[in-house]
Amino acid sequence: MKSRALNPLKLDVETFAREGLSLDGEWPAADLPRLADIAAPEAPATGWPAIRWTAEGEIRTPKGSEPQIWMRLDAQAQVAQTCQRCLKPVVEGVEMSRWFRFVRDETQAAELDMEGDDDVLALPRVLNLQELAEDELLLALPLVPRHEVCPEPLPLAEPEELDEAQEEERPNPFAALAALKKGTAGKA
Repeated sequence: MKSRALNPLKLDVETFAREGLSLDGEWPAADLPRLADIAAPEAPATGWPAIRWTAEGEIRTPKGSEPQIWMRLDAQAQVAQTCQRCLKPVVEGVEMSRWFRFVRDETQAAELDMEGDDDVLALPRVLNLQELAEDELLLALPLVPRHEVCPEPLPLAEPEELDEAQEEERPNPFAALAALKKGTAGKA
């Protein structure tokens, strides 16, 4: 069989699975624009290590059923987001590993996806593995990025640091209530 170069940006998933092929490689983090957008301003994606990934295809034939197209995708990344406590960059290791089953159309994919725990996708003419890996890495990000222990103490505002002029300018919320009470007390 003649070996052919496989393009992960335009992958024929059905052939990839039927031939039981595998691919691996790296992409610069900046080449995944939606992932790069979450970067902390002080740590842009151009400075992150490359995204490492592997993919393998296979055909599974369950007993009494027709052959199924499956692909496993693994990806690892180091991303720098803004810590939600100290607002400094925090580097997070993000990994994903998932099997995808491919079916003929969107209707069948939606139906099977609702019925089971498998990730089911409609079989595309060509699949962009980079976009799929980016989607999955985005889903694997922490909801609230933060350091276990922030590198610098958190700044706390001390009560005595409040400007005394601000304190005097602020109206007393109960003064208006007292004025209302005095105005209506004599009319009763």
